[in-house]
Amino acid sequence: MRQQQSYTIEQLSELRGTPVYSSDGEKIGDVEEIFYDYSTRQPEWIGIGTGFFGTKRVLVPVEGASGNAEAFTVAYTKDQVKDSPDIDSDEISQETEQELYSHYGLGYSERRSESGLPEGTPGRAGDGDEASVIRSEEELQVGKRATEAGQARLRKWVETEPAEVDVELRRETARVTREQIDQPVDSDELGEDEVEMTLRQEEPVVQKQTVAKERVGLEKDVDVERETVRDEVRKERVEVEGDDVER
Repeated sequence: MRQQQSYTIEQLSELRGTPVYSSDGEKIGDVEEIFYDYSTRQPEWIGIGTGFFGTKRVLVPVEGASGNAEAFTVAYTKDQVKDSPDIDSDEISQETEQELYSHYGLGYSERRSESGLPEGTPGRAGDGDEASVIRSEEELQVGKRATEAGQARLRKWVETEPAEVDVELRRETARVTREQIDQPVDSDELGEDEVEMTLRQEEPVVQKQTVAKERVGLEKDVDVERETVRDEVRKERVEVEGDDVER
């Protein structure tokens, strides 16, 4: 069984940024704000930050919580914390606190005061004798998405053009040769005679074949250019009021 601890404002203030876990072991954010009773200076609520619940501002009772700078565990489930009333003020009104008490099933004091606590009004914690508020401001966070900027395509077609190739062709011709012979022969060999020789020549024979000559493709190059994004952001301002306040 988890042992409950009691905390002072100073102790909880030192836990700012500590991970906060629900009673069912789910991480629900970090300690961002401490709300306390002005009169008793007892911490009553922990403000959970880091956007785990979107833009919703979530408060969880200090009662039943335990932990240290490593991890802080509250006594409520993640779903119960998620469904808690949204707080849009730096101070908790009596009506808002009554709604919070009802949501978390806590006993609400009926004693007349500025809050549902026995005495005093709740405020946010400072260090020691100092009180503080957190000033926030919006920042531009620019993302990027890809959109279609145009088209590039390859198209091929067939056209006819003249072509010529030089080729060497051989052609046979007849040439008369004479050789002196001085030897006796038979009388039968004397008479008429005739010989023939076939002459040949080369002629061009044209054929066509399709040959791949070049591969043409498309590739993407990336050009980087700088563009200034302009918008409006909201900033909180802090004004100090009071007669005895040094500025």
